[in-house]
Amino acid sequence: MGLQQFERRLERLVEGVFARAFRSGLQPVEVGRRLTREMDLRRTVAPRGKLAPNEFTVSLAPEDRERFAPIEDELINELIAIAQDHARAERYLFLGPVAITIETDDDLAPGTLRVVGEMLAAPPSRCYVITPDDRKLLLTDRPFTIGRLPECSFVVSDPNVSRRHAEIRPVGEDYAVSDLGSTNGTRVNGLLVNGSQTLRPGDEITVGATALRFERQ
Repeated sequence: MGLQQFERRLERLVEGVFARAFRSGLQPVEVGRRLTREMDLRRTVAPRGKLAPNEFTVSLAPEDRERFAPIEDELINELIAIAQDHARAERYLFLGPVAITIETDDDLAPGTLRVVGEMLAAPPSRCYVITPDDRKLLLTDRPFTIGRLPECSFVVSDPNVSRRHAEIRPVGEDYAVSDLGSTNGTRVNGLLVNGSQTLRPGDEITVGATALRFERQ
């Protein structure tokens, strides 16, 4: 996008009813300039390339925070875009998604700001099986078995469900469900599973009359 296009987009945001508030004082585009400068100052060389901050805290004086309030959500979206574009232009890498928080600092004078960037990896996601009564059962690196046997991870009291009916196990960074030779089969989103099937968030796993939902958080 570049800072010039970023500035033009922000100018459109503050036209009309907000224009008077931005005739003087701290301008939104200055936040963008400070953000890219923070990326350049804090970049570091790693074995796989140049790493740059991906999580930023923008601190504003109370008066400026109040002026920015009507466009704060749009400003955050634009700042995320400028950080991503700057990273592409400079061939920076991020450890995780770009995130920006704007906060008020009572010690700052009007017209001044502070931008602090950190390199933070995305938290590892966790996968769950959601039961019909809305319990969340965490999936781990061990097979998650479904059936009538008491030792199964999830016990189903249903004559149409086999003693060891199906299992969910990790496959790389994903999970897959397999039918264990059950009499009536295992379904994902209404379709019979042949062999194993990789699960996606929201998939519904049905054994007998019981439906479980796979989720990633």
